Amino acid sequence: MSTYSPKASDVKREWHVLDAEGMVLGRMCTEAARLLRGKHKPVFAPHMDMGDHVIIINADKVVMTSGKADRHMIYRYSGYPGGMKSETFAHLLARRPDEAIRNSVRGMLPKGPLGRQMIKKLKVYGGSEHPHSSQNPTVRNIDHAKAR
Repeated sequence: MSTYSPKASDVKREWHVLDAEGMVLGRMCTEAARLLRGKHKPVFAPHMDMGDHVIIINADKVVMTSGKADRHMIYRYSGYPGGMKSETFAHLLARRPDEAIRNSVRGMLPKGPLGRQMIKKLKVYGGSEHPHSSQNPTVRNIDHAKAR
């Protein structure tokens, strides 16, 4: 008996909406990475992009536990001498909440061309409105008690 390997034509992509209001950043990002990677599907293959599209709304209302937002530093380096810039996660979340969550999810995806293909299916919005209503996304509420 041979092992089943899915083909690119077998992939059926769905749209999911995650509401980040009051959710812990890490728990929400792991759920988004799981959906983007396709690990929730029974035909998951680690070498293929099997994942679905994910929309995250209310990104500016995500929380971090025990004051980590003020302690955790985010670094950027321009490539030039003296080009290292740093800021706290709380400052980045206030300034660009979509970029803060996108970088957190990106770190949980595979590195290389496969991960770059997966991150393109992530859409993050600071408010509660998004322009993807025509795709009929399913709203996923993550159970906080189950996630703990």
